[in-house]
Amino acid sequence: MDNKITFVDTHAHLDGEEYQNDLPEVISRAKQSGVGAVFVPAINRESIVTVMKVCRQHPGFCFPMLGLQPEEVKEDWQEVLSDMKQAFEDNLCKEADSPLKYIAIGECGLDFYWSRQFEKEQLQAFEKQLEWSIEFQLPLMIHCRKAQNEMLHVMQPYVNELPGGVFHCFTGNQKEAERFLQLDRFCLGIGGVSTFKSSHLREDLPAAVPLQRIVLETDSPYMASVPFRGKRNESAFAVEVLKTLAQSYNVSESEVATITNNNVYRLFGVSASA
Repeated sequence: MDNKITFVDTHAHLDGEEYQNDLPEVISRAKQSGVGAVFVPAINRESIVTVMKVCRQHPGFCFPMLGLQPEEVKEDWQEVLSDMKQAFEDNLCKEADSPLKYIAIGECGLDFYWSRQFEKEQLQAFEKQLEWSIEFQLPLMIHCRKAQNEMLHVMQPYVNELPGGVFHCFTGNQKEAERFLQLDRFCLGIGGVSTFKSSHLREDLPAAVPLQRIVLETDSPYMASVPFRGKRNESAFAVEVLKTLAQSYNVSESEVATITNNNVYRLFGVSASA
């Protein structure tokens, strides 16, 4: 691939323990593969600290997001959100010493795949983070699994005020894609699943989703692209997603990079060569 092509990994958990021994090497490989920026989502109280630590270590390349991931919603969800709200206010609303600012609310959303034990709490926590998105005018990084109907119902009263965002790790069908895209300020995050032999995304995406509504992601360390499937995922592997999309849409890799970079900038205000 042309070394001049740069692109963005919009979702990688580089603050996770999976990278504690070799994060500088992971970052170096990402840059060598063409990655120009990586967005790092928070998921719980602990990651309020760990996400910022990673982003401070790699300024201008790693960008922080802050949210409560639905699988992390437990009895103490209100206290966790209170801590996160304070972190937002300290970072965005006060005279912060560091120029490093949160770029999105996330990872937030709904997940009823394994359990509905905290369904009520998930719904309430997600709605609170929708309110933050409007208050701080920050886009959303949304996790949705086995909860599309509930999610769109919660979002409906806010759609005209929300600044936009990403439905991350999209693996659904054409009908599901079309429902999400009715929210016209939102894009779909496409990752390694699109490269799997069993995936229908290579057919469904070109049929239902214009490239202007797609951003690239890895969701590292999970769901590594072919030919790395089964290994720890990392941002460098986003190039395999880009190649797969270029083949699926019958366009050049450079065009996929340009269009998805434009989508990222439109939503987050961050360029691929940040």
